[in-house]
This record gives sequence, structure tokens and C-alpha cells, in this order.
Amino acid sequence: MVYLKLLRLELKNFLRNPQFGTQLAMRILMAFSFASIAMMFLVMAVALYFISVEELNEDPLLIFSRYFLYYAAFDLVVRYLLQQMPTQNIKPFLTQNIAKSKLVNYTILKIIFNFFNWGYLIFMLPFCILLIFHGGYSFVGVLMFLIGVIAVFYFINFLNIILNKKNAVVWAVGILMAAFGFLEYAGHLKLSVFSEQIISALYHVPGAFLVPLLMAAGMGYWAYRNIRANFYLDRGLQLEQAVGKTENIEFLNRFGYLGTFINNDIRLLKRSKAAKTAVVSGVMFLFYGLLYFAGDAYSTDFMRVFLGIFVTGGFMMMFGQRVPAWDSSYYPLMMTQKVPYKEYLKAKWYVVVLATGISIIAASAYLLISWEFYLTVLAAGLYNLGVNSYLTLLAGAFNKQPIDLNATSKSYGGGGNNFNMKVLLMMIPQMVVPMSVFAIVKYFFGIELAVASLGILGLIGFLLRNKIFNHIVKLYKSHKYNTLEAFKKG
Repeated sequence: MVYLKLLRLELKNFLRNPQFGTQLAMRILMAFSFASIAMMFLVMAVALYFISVEELNEDPLLIFSRYFLYYAAFDLVVRYLLQQMPTQNIKPFLTQNIAKSKLVNYTILKIIFNFFNWGYLIFMLPFCILLIFHGGYSFVGVLMFLIGVIAVFYFINFLNIILNKKNAVVWAVGILMAAFGFLEYAGHLKLSVFSEQIISALYHVPGAFLVPLLMAAGMGYWAYRNIRANFYLDRGLQLEQAVGKTENIEFLNRFGYLGTFINNDIRLLKRSKAAKTAVVSGVMFLFYGLLYFAGDAYSTDFMRVFLGIFVTGGFMMMFGQRVPAWDSSYYPLMMTQKVPYKEYLKAKWYVVVLATGISIIAASAYLLISWEFYLTVLAAGLYNLGVNSYLTLLAGAFNKQPIDLNATSKSYGGGGNNFNMKVLLMMIPQMVVPMSVFAIVKYFFGIELAVASLGILGLIGFLLRNKIFNHIVKLYKSHKYNTLEAFKKG
């Protein structure tokens, strides 16, 4: 079969990749990560059921249904930002003697079996099993409920493809649902009641599950037609053609090569959709600290520092760990020039440091809620400035997945967003040290010295930046030819 042949070719591409050893190690770590996520979903399903029954004395199915629409909107925005259509490995086959319909069908199958879709079963199946065997719910009713909910997620998945390049629509949905949530919290609106009635009807009303199922099928067919209509190298997969504009921040030119590279990065952040996503993600991470008020699980010293690192370092992680992939389209040409590597990396570092500093200032809004939490955020921000900013650049040296900044769209271009589990795994060494230092010093000497301890580590990092950059430059140069080869094949 053609599908099995395509799958075998993708397997060969993985096995014959020059970075096979690194990719294999990462996939093994990803397997452990997925196992952890599965365990977390399982715990969440059990917790939702028993907390609803024993603590809240409410119907767990109604609790789930009550807030489902809010989560569905959140899921749509997250998919739009992160989920890509798997076309990058399919594009070379468009010039071969393979029916386009087969390639489109193969792409659709890969989308259907994407973790963004079937991963919800890890939560839904245990929850539904508890409803049946512990709550005495009807097996047929719960099965209809399960099919209906999964169909909603598939509807959102296919809608994500249709909404390609419609940023305004997606952000309007996200902002509208956030406004509904605020109004409901203030007691002026009850969208949760509406959500409860609709979703719980999947269980109580026979045949109601057919509505989201037919909607998912209809949206899937629309997405299929949309993909097929754009599955051409000179249409949906072509490079974007835009009118060139000269943009320059004059005062940066006085800093020589460093100013030139910073100017280039600013243009990148203004023009590239992938880079804009890093900026938007940095802003969204500022709200990550609100989890501190979600319960006791986030009130420990370890978790407060963990939240602080993400609040102040969201952009740093999204941007810094993708160096030099941002420049992958012209990286081979750049390496033929007399490019001062140290100035090139320092420019990236200054952009990251500036964004982290802005995040620390913006996070001062948490002072209105808890001065102690903001001090923790400040400590994490200082550590990000002086230590993690270098670690993100070090992680970037091992990131050899190119980014196609010229792709017409995020869905059809492929490779436009290489945010993946590798990035998350690389964050682990950046978390353990600050969390441990802060917790230990705070336990023995108080929060003021705990903040000072991370600030001192950050200051030491600043003072040693020249020596640190010398080591970073050596690492990048040692990976130079492997990176060039990977970018050319990508």
C-alpha cells in the first residue's frame, strides 16, 4: 500500500538522519514525558470525579460539562499557536508518480492520529469508567457522552486548519471567552450554565452525540477539500512573496556588527509569524503566575520559583532555544562570510535579556496580590537574566530543526513552528538549581536572602559573560558543519 510505503520512507528518514543518535535519545526522553503526561491526565480524571462527589457533593459529569466550553476555546487557541500540519515530509513526493489524493489522505490520517486528538482519551476513558462503575451511570449514555466530547475535539482540530492565517478570528475567540469568564466571575453572566446544558445533553438526550459527530465529519470534509485545493508547490506550499520594506533602527548602527544583528532580529520579530508567536507566547506566560492562586500544590517554594521562571522567561525559552534555527534559511550563506560569531550570539542574548527585563517589570502587577510571590518572581527573573539566558543559547546549539520563515502559512508550509517536547526537556536543567537554592536559603534565612541568593547567581553570570560566551562560541563552532548539513537537508 502507498500509505505503508510512505510510513517506511519516514522511518528511513529518521534512521538515516545524521542526527540519529541525538534524535533517538530525545525520542526516548519524549516517551518518558508522554508517560508522565498520561499519568497526570489519569490523576486529573480521578481527582475531578472524587473531588466533585466527596468535596463539592455535585454530579461530576455536570462539573465537567459546566466549564467545557471555556476549555474548548482555550484548546482552539493553543492548537492554532502550536499545532502544525505534517506536510514537510510529504512535499518531496508531489513531484513523484504518486496520486495527490493518496498524499492528502495520508496527511489527513496523520492529523487524525495526532497526540493533540487521541491524547484526550487518556483523561476521558478513566473518567468515564468511574462514571459507570463507581457512579452508576448508564454505559450507553456514557459511551454517547464520550463519543460526543471526542468529536468536539476533532471538530476543533479541523477548524484549526480552516482558520489558517486568520489570526484575528482566533484571538477574537480567545479574548471573547476570557471576557465571558471575567463577567461570570463578577456574577454578570452564566456561560457555564449554558455549557452545562449543552454538554450534559450528550449523556441525557439519546442521539445528541450525533450532532458534534456530524459537525466533526462535516468540518473534516471541508478541511480535506481545503487541503486538497492547496496541496500544490505553487499554491498552498509556495514561498510567500511580499513587497520588500526597509526597516532600520538608526541608533543601533553605532554598535557595529552587534547593532546590525540586533536590527535583524527586530525585523524578524516584526515580520515572521513564527517569531511573532514567540512574542505572543512570552506575553501569555506572564499570566502563568495565576496558577499560584489555584491551590496548595503551587504554594510551595519550589513551585513558586518554577512559576517565576516561566512568567519572566517565556520569550527567552521560545526564542533563545531556537538559535540559530531562526536564521536557517540563509545560515549556509552567512557562514561563508566573515561573521563575528560572538557578536552574532551576543545580539540574540541582548534581545532575550531585554525581553526578560520587560517581563520582570510587567510581572510587578503581582504586587497587588502578593508581595512575597512577586519577590519570588523577581528572584527567578534575576536568575533568568544571569544564568538561564546563557543556557537557552547552549540548548540552541543542539537544535538543528530548520524554521521556514517564508512559508505562506503555518499549516501548509510545515516546519514553521519547531516548538516540541525537545524544548521542554531542555528546560529541566534550568529549573532544578534555582528551585533548590531558593527553597533551601528561604528555609534557613528567609525570603529576602533567598531572593538575594538568586540575584547573586545572576550577577555572577553577568560578570562572567565574556568567558561564558567564549565557551558558547566554541560549542556552536564545533557543531557548525553538522548544523549546516541539517539545515540543508531540512
